[in-house]
Amino acid sequence: MTYTARDQWEQHYAAGKGFRQLGERERELLAEHTPVPDGGGRALDVGCGTGELAAHLADLGYTVDACDFAASAIARAGEDHPDVENVRWLQLDIERDDPAPLHEEGYDLIVMRLAYPFMSDRGRIVHELGERLRDGGALVVITPVADNMPDEQRAIALDEDEITLLGAGWATVERLDADGLAFLVLRGPCHTDTRAVEKRPTTGHALTGALAVVTDDAGRVLLGRSRRGMLELPGGKTTGPEDFAAAAVRELAEDTGLVADPANAHVVTMLVDDSHGVPRLTAVVRITAWTGTLANPEPKLFDRWEFFELHALACVGDVFAPAALALDAVWPGVIPGLPSAVSYPIAADQPPVPGEPAEAGRLRAAMAQTVIDGGWASSGPVQAALRTVPRHRFAPEANLAAAYDGGDRAVVTRYDEAGAAISSVSAAWLQADMIEHLRLKPGAMVFEAGSGGYNAELIAHVAGPDGRVVTVDIDPWVVRRTRRFLTEAGSGRVTAVEADAALGAPVSLVPRGGFDASMITYNCWDVAPAWREQLAEGGRLVLPLEMGGYTRAVTFERRGQVLHARHFTYCGFVRDQGQQTPTIPVVSLLDGGLTLRFEHGTAAETAGLEEALRGPRHEVATGITLGAGAYFGSLQLYAATTLQGFCRLAAHQDPNEGVTGIVKDWDAPAVVGEASLAYLTYVQTKDGGCPKDKEWEWVVHAFGEQGPALAERLVATVRAWDRHVRADDNDKHADPVLTVHPAGTPDDLLPAGDVLDKERCRLVFRWPGRDVLLPRPVGHPGAGVVTEGV
Repeated sequence: MTYTARDQWEQHYAAGKGFRQLGERERELLAEHTPVPDGGGRALDVGCGTGELAAHLADLGYTVDACDFAASAIARAGEDHPDVENVRWLQLDIERDDPAPLHEEGYDLIVMRLAYPFMSDRGRIVHELGERLRDGGALVVITPVADNMPDEQRAIALDEDEITLLGAGWATVERLDADGLAFLVLRGPCHTDTRAVEKRPTTGHALTGALAVVTDDAGRVLLGRSRRGMLELPGGKTTGPEDFAAAAVRELAEDTGLVADPANAHVVTMLVDDSHGVPRLTAVVRITAWTGTLANPEPKLFDRWEFFELHALACVGDVFAPAALALDAVWPGVIPGLPSAVSYPIAADQPPVPGEPAEAGRLRAAMAQTVIDGGWASSGPVQAALRTVPRHRFAPEANLAAAYDGGDRAVVTRYDEAGAAISSVSAAWLQADMIEHLRLKPGAMVFEAGSGGYNAELIAHVAGPDGRVVTVDIDPWVVRRTRRFLTEAGSGRVTAVEADAALGAPVSLVPRGGFDASMITYNCWDVAPAWREQLAEGGRLVLPLEMGGYTRAVTFERRGQVLHARHFTYCGFVRDQGQQTPTIPVVSLLDGGLTLRFEHGTAAETAGLEEALRGPRHEVATGITLGAGAYFGSLQLYAATTLQGFCRLAAHQDPNEGVTGIVKDWDAPAVVGEASLAYLTYVQTKDGGCPKDKEWEWVVHAFGEQGPALAERLVATVRAWDRHVRADDNDKHADPVLTVHPAGTPDDLLPAGDVLDKERCRLVFRWPGRDVLLPRPVGHPGAGVVTEGV
């Protein structure tokens, strides 16, 4: 039974034939090494055939999913085991089909009995099955051993090298004998960090070669397991006057049997490094179309060829160094920690390369529906963009489930040296909400600050065939990555530029009359003048604006030199890395147990605060309560934009160890006076068996001589918020009337309201009820107030 085609297996089972029966020793080993967890367990039988193993697992107490790609096998299994309970018979090709029928919460046991040698993409399948194991679960592979098989049947068995490779990356591997079959029990995460390795030293003076990067119709990349114990791309040295593209096409055929037209071979990058001190020049050639059947024409050089998921490339073990660098050149970021090499991207006229698994389409549709059901994408064009643009191709290091998460999850694509996220693909709902508020029309010209590719392609899809997007980022790596992904999967209507986005788009790319709309995709402490100046009159600018350290995605509309806020959305983004990056004054107190952050950019005098914090604490109840799930983000923003001397007090020790009672690693709105401090917190006043019975009250704590007066200011602020801003519906809290004016605008030309000065602009907030005077400021002034009729 060395079948390779599905129809052969269909005929096999339809003819009443079976497979090797489950042996008594196999039954004993399953019972001993994979007992059913307390409370019951869930098992997956991969390649179940006529169902004998699945029925046995059900008898042991497992709830079983049993799958096989042959419909005749599934039919036989149901007929042969009509009385077996707790088994689902699934016709499913584990290598090619959408795994949607499998249990979402994973399995305690996955068994591949006599099936693994028939897999084409063995490494990928084992990795994917490993990701489906629950904590403490096991993957059991039962397979013939090549040394025990006659020559004509060695193809359906594993040799010792393959068995060793199968166990690579697992925390524990037990090998047992089941009447001549290898019984392998694999546990722990299936993860081996990818490592770039070299071959033996060469005797040449220099090396030149070409590597072919090939993907299948599911977007997986082709790699060969070489006899040197590493993964390699198809490729090799150039011959004579042969060009790099032709060399890649020739090597692809020689290594794998696949055929490509040189017209579909595009040199996208030249890599320069060395091998054992010998200079090496490698052409990275992207193959955009090919034909043929994958084979292994050079078995002395390679064990096999298989296609790998891009997100799994970070944990495949040893990869030939030029191949690893080539993969990173096509999909920057998929393999972390690579050795340095000089890279020369080439502006090749490469067409987009199609290909995605069926699962991606299903998950994309589900993500889009989640966003639509949440009310974040109300228009047809934005809904269509969410359903169409392949989000996973702009985050290839993430698995499909993570890429298409419809909740608050962003896919972080780059970290700084301290481990902070500096680039990401934002949550889909937030992208949709911001694009909706741009109110794009067909043919719109749009500026985006902060690149990545996916958001720009969503905008391009909404703007239509005549629209264009200019996306700008200061990070060269992010721009290189964005350009590659736009080439691989883009519309051709997005231009990526390396520059400080705070300076706007290059003049040559700014449409006459300005951009119809602009979107900023990172936290902004300030509003760059270029964003207003390059925006058309009446155009919309959406940006995540920091106000007192609290961020809202604010939709502005340009009217002359003033930006008028039209909408606020609660959100968070990665921080700006360009000219607008602020230096936020931070003051450490009580040996680092507390910190004060002056988010408006100017620190108040803090002399005497530590002594005050060691003194008595003054407490004032506000009388304002909140229940479970109540939204108070509007209170934070209200306080930050109306209180003079506002700052944020953060605790870095447990509440019972400190003097503030603030939860560790949380912060509270605060105001500072002369050697005095007051901050806002809450205490639980009602408890109950369900959330609706719980209640908390806002209280103010204060220290220092001016503490009581500062506390009264905070109390008055909370009560004013409760009267004028708060609403019973979390979505109905009042927003301020906000305008943004150029820096240097005289006070007498500003509208009435609370003024928050930034370096490059002046923000004026007019909250409901702010025509009523609050208690007078105490201590150091912060934001100014312009009033009328007060």
